[in-house]
Amino acid sequence: MSDTQDRPFAYEHLVIDIPDYPEPGVIFKDITPLISNEHGLSACVDTMVDHFLGMGINKVVGSEARGFLIGAPVAYRLGAGFVPARKPGKLPREVYSQRYALEYGTDELQIHKDALKPTDRVLVVDDLVATGGTALATAKLVEQSGAKIMGFSFILELDYLHPREVISKEFSQEIYSLIKVH
Repeated sequence: MSDTQDRPFAYEHLVIDIPDYPEPGVIFKDITPLISNEHGLSACVDTMVDHFLGMGINKVVGSEARGFLIGAPVAYRLGAGFVPARKPGKLPREVYSQRYALEYGTDELQIHKDALKPTDRVLVVDDLVATGGTALATAKLVEQSGAKIMGFSFILELDYLHPREVISKEFSQEIYSLIKVH
């Protein structure tokens, strides 16, 4: 094993701040350099999977759209199914819907009503948690289906917006982030 493999992967330097995107006053955290790095995506996925191994997770739910990029490979490595939480009008069958607040507005997510069963053990995965609204909406969709939430996992957490407090008001499951921005 080389010396660099003995040290944890340095994620932070591969996340780029984009000021005033998508609206003035918002600092967008661009993870595309991280996931396009020859080691970045696998390091993120492997670390998330290692953290939640052995919990019996059989489904991963990822939110549109960057949650798909991380959630699908996490599901694959866990040997679990992947359920996309999509924007309205993107799913062709009957859906559960959940509105939520964003850092800069409101939105809605949906999952197919037959995507999860009450026996499913679910990990909610996304690239970033800011205000906690998207994660909370995703978890509420899982709850509507009767499935059990096992935890939440993110590449990036904007700690200064206190998303853990928002999520923890309704869900007691673990919240795991690779990078915390203070």
